[in-house]
Amino acid sequence: MSSIQFNRDFDPQYGTSVRLSPLVRRVVCENASPFTFTGTGTYIVGNGNVAVIDPGPDDHEHLKALLKAVEGETVTHIIITHTHLDHSPLAEKLKQKTGAKTYGYGPHGTGLITNTGDVRLDAGGDYDFVPDIAIVDGDMIEGGEWQLESVFTPGHTSNHMCFGLPQEKALFSGDHVMAWSTSIVAPPDGRMADYFASLKKLMQREDDILWPTHGGPRKDPRPFVRAFLTHRKMREAAIERRLEKGDRTIGEIVKTIYADVDRRLHPAAAMSTMAHIQHLIEQERVATNGKLRLDGEYWTL
Repeated sequence: MSSIQFNRDFDPQYGTSVRLSPLVRRVVCENASPFTFTGTGTYIVGNGNVAVIDPGPDDHEHLKALLKAVEGETVTHIIITHTHLDHSPLAEKLKQKTGAKTYGYGPHGTGLITNTGDVRLDAGGDYDFVPDIAIVDGDMIEGGEWQLESVFTPGHTSNHMCFGLPQEKALFSGDHVMAWSTSIVAPPDGRMADYFASLKKLMQREDDILWPTHGGPRKDPRPFVRAFLTHRKMREAAIERRLEKGDRTIGEIVKTIYADVDRRLHPAAAMSTMAHIQHLIEQERVATNGKLRLDGEYWTL
């Protein structure tokens, strides 16, 4: 099924600030899981006056490691790619310690086309985070020797932002594109149509390297992003075939098309499958018997 060449060879070096380039360092939190890979990688951009991207979960040891990494420097910006519990909760404590303002698209669910209140079905959302400075696509965050370009990439969440570092032709891609795995798109906050559009958006860029929040980097990212888009199209076609063969629930579909995937990830796969079905419904390629839900039944038009 997958045409993506993943790279899972990654040493997190927990609690240590690792120099990655002249302007970029990384400290990885020890919060490994099937969903976070080896943990949340927090990036420090710049020297002297620095930005911190995705502080991570509310973890005391990780906060200590970050403060040690920037000792003698000034944290001027705390930047959030999106509001999941492994990305943004530590922002408040880091803000208290450094005095830096927080930057992000908005609170969890901000980017929903229609906010029905169902966004709270997303158990992984950080509903406490509200940025001091709300940013939109194209905004430039200035830091002296570095600048970060805001690149709005909804899909994984409705408020997901990537950040371009033009000085190094790099892109901090959050969870939008990762080198170790595909990204989960979980309705109602995640939307597959948005994810498709955001992948196509990255294909128009000329970045030399991606720095995801989990795992290692990806060089020459455009063919890699194209492979992600192809993979998602293949998943969608596979879902249609299962419906044509008589599958009527997401559980039936996941059992077949994700048979080669760790069963611990099947709940996440079910959410992405639901997002694909939502996308098919929006295109009038599939009809549903009622409200879109994990235990609903579906049939092809």
